[in-house]
Amino acid sequence: MAHFAKVNQEIVEKVIVAEQDFIDNLIDNSPGEYIQTSYNTFGGVHLNGGTPLRKNYAQVGGTYDATRDAFYAPQPYPSWTLNESTCQWVCPVTHPNDGKIYNWNETDQQWDEVT
Repeated sequence: MAHFAKVNQEIVEKVIVAEQDFIDNLIDNSPGEYIQTSYNTFGGVHLNGGTPLRKNYAQVGGTYDATRDAFYAPQPYPSWTLNESTCQWVCPVTHPNDGKIYNWNETDQQWDEVT
């Protein structure tokens, strides 16, 4: 079994688990196409050491960029930029690594500790 994303105008509408034969013979008259995605691919790396597929696992509401042949999540905040090699969103300020919980504050461009 594999995972396939239904993509319409670059937006992922749904993700299903199916055999390639099912996709090949699927009659779906709605706009879009099914593109294989890998549950084990994150940031261009296969988590189990296999071959990565399309940079990231597709998610509903995310984007499939045919030029990059990559899936990526919606931009979380206007200040975040897309890393071209991983297709992951990058915050302008490094997340603190002290074991505490933080939320991004877009207005102040900083991480606020959750208390």
